[in-house]
Amino acid sequence: MSRTFEGKVVVVTGAGGGIGSAVAVRFAELGADVALNDVDEVKTKAVAERVEAADVSARRVIGDASDASVVDDLIGGTIDEFGSVDVLVNTAGLIGQTRHFLDADEEWWDRVLRVNLRSVFLCSHRAARHMAQRGSGVILSTSSGGATKAHRGEAAYDASKGGIEALTRALALDLGPYGIRVNAVSPGSIDVAPAGSVSPDVLAERGRTVPLGRVGVPQDLADTYTFLASDAAQYISGVVVPVDGGMLAQQRSPQVDIFGLDRYPAVGPLAVK
Repeated sequence: MSRTFEGKVVVVTGAGGGIGSAVAVRFAELGADVALNDVDEVKTKAVAERVEAADVSARRVIGDASDASVVDDLIGGTIDEFGSVDVLVNTAGLIGQTRHFLDADEEWWDRVLRVNLRSVFLCSHRAARHMAQRGSGVILSTSSGGATKAHRGEAAYDASKGGIEALTRALALDLGPYGIRVNAVSPGSIDVAPAGSVSPDVLAERGRTVPLGRVGVPQDLADTYTFLASDAAQYISGVVVPVDGGMLAQQRSPQVDIFGLDRYPAVGPLAVK
């Protein structure tokens, strides 16, 4: 896929985060100019430098992607500066907002839904109007296993991700006749913390619940986004692609399964011990 996106313009929200930054840099490596949005100016600047190191252009828009004025600048300003928006990647979102439902309040609920779901609506709406006029475009959003399998203490987060998957299907129907494809990626257990900040023992323990035997990293996701945005996926729309090492495929984790890993044939190295 070398320089597959030469001459294309990609917008990435949440570009200062682990997944967003990996996606933005991968599109840049494949030749795209990239508009970066995040609330963290320092992180976004660092990602912009990595994008520009791939000999493409970067544009930074600092602000909350659930704010309509920020989104108007992100989409409209990018069209003014770069000439188009060919691909929108929605990765902006809140994680770590864990709270038991009995301890919930309206402020918590509204904030998570606003950042995680309203931002996808606003960015997709603004980008889709431009794409529809051109007769082509790709919108990709970021879901979670929590959209279909619940996390404890994450009612708002899981509801927002379920909303993203429902919106993905709805937009695929509404926008397909205009040549716009809409899909989502569902990451599994991904280590998005700064390098070295989580101990190898903690990561190894988390990885024991994953069929492939390890926690994912943002780079595991980047090529899925670029594939879905490419012509190689030109007949794929309205789907959610899990990139989770097989987590959603299993009913029980290995530690509590009836047929445990200790009963697996001793053939070669096992990914999970």
